[in-house]
This record gives sequence, C-alpha cells and structure tokens, in this order.
Amino acid sequence: MSEPGLIRDLVRGVPVFPDEMPPFDPSTAPDSPIDLFVEWLARAVEDGVAAPHAVNLATVGDDGFPDARVVILKDVTATGWEVASSKDSPKGRQLTANPSAALTFFWPAAGRQVRIRGSVSTGTTEENDADFQRRHPVARALVLAGSQSSVLRSRGELDAAVGKQVERIEATDGLASTTWTVFTVAPDAVEFWQADQERRHTRLLYTRFGEGWRREMLWP
Repeated sequence: MSEPGLIRDLVRGVPVFPDEMPPFDPSTAPDSPIDLFVEWLARAVEDGVAAPHAVNLATVGDDGFPDARVVILKDVTATGWEVASSKDSPKGRQLTANPSAALTFFWPAAGRQVRIRGSVSTGTTEENDADFQRRHPVARALVLAGSQSSVLRSRGELDAAVGKQVERIEATDGLASTTWTVFTVAPDAVEFWQADQERRHTRLLYTRFGEGWRREMLWP
C-alpha cells in the first residue's frame, strides 16, 4: 500500500492541458452531432493525436455494476457510432442483455472530449462478416478460438490455439465467425467538451428533439 499523499505528490504539477488548443465556437456548430464529431476527429488525425479512434466503451454487467474498456471505433454513420466484438465476450454479452452504452473519446493533446450515450443495435450477418474479414488474420484467429477473457493457463496454450485457427483461415477462403458482431450506438445525447486553461471549459450538449437535435451550453 502506498504512503498517504504519495500519489497526490506524484501527480502534482503534471500539466493537465496543452499550452495551445484548437478553438471551438459552439455558435458555429452544425445541426448534427455526427457532423461535428467528424470535424473533430478529422482535426485530431490532422494534428497527429495518438489513437484518435480509441474509445472507452461503458456497459452494465449482470450484477448491475458498470464495466468499461477501451476499444477501436469502426465507423460513424447516420445511424451512430460503430464498435465491434464477439457476442460471446463479456462486453458482447452485456450489450446483448442490456442494449445501451456510453462512449467516451478523450484527446489530451487537443484538450477535447466527446461523450455519447444511447441504445445499441447489432449489424446484419453481412455487415458483421465484412468487418470480421477486414481484421488481421491473428485477430480473426483469436475470435475463432472463442476464449476471450477466460483464464489462460500459459502463453503456450494461447499460441497453440491461435496457430490452429490461423491454419484454418489460410486453408478456407473467407472463413467466417458466427459470433463477431458490429454494435452501433445510436445517440440520444452527445456532449462536446473543449478544455480551457482557466477551467472555464466549453461544453455543448446535443439531445434528441423530435427528428432533430436540441443544442444547449452546459456549465463547466
């Protein structure tokens, strides 16, 4: 156990936000949060933000407790934000049992955060397979092995299972997975957060309003 105050002293003085951050004027924001997200993501890619497509996916487990992990954004469409996983994984089972989720993007180098909450739908067999086929062979092999998050007895056990599935993939053109699933988070609320050095952060919240969106500023 660490000494009292050790962590506090360790992080004291560590910069929270960069010296320069991109401007954000909510009055010029587009009508759709999806359009604004695409603008922000493109800016993050252009500015060289590390892993701008990495996103925290939060779900709820059978025990009622929240669960979260970082995954990779697959795509954004008019329907919502897409991520993917095996439906037999913990997050896949949670999303099936309770089809709602929250996503959080955080780009420290830009002082920006995007939060999304909404209901979850699953892709068609064709959509799921197309995403599966785009994955690296080893990534596909891990899915086909079907043991994500179960106890691993040794690295040798992992290597043997992956090797066996890679052989199947190489021997069978277009070998599919019956569990790989694209999950789409259809947003009910999307918040865009731009940091300020003086902590007067800019927060713009989009919420569903009929067929469109209501936009509101929030206190920091």
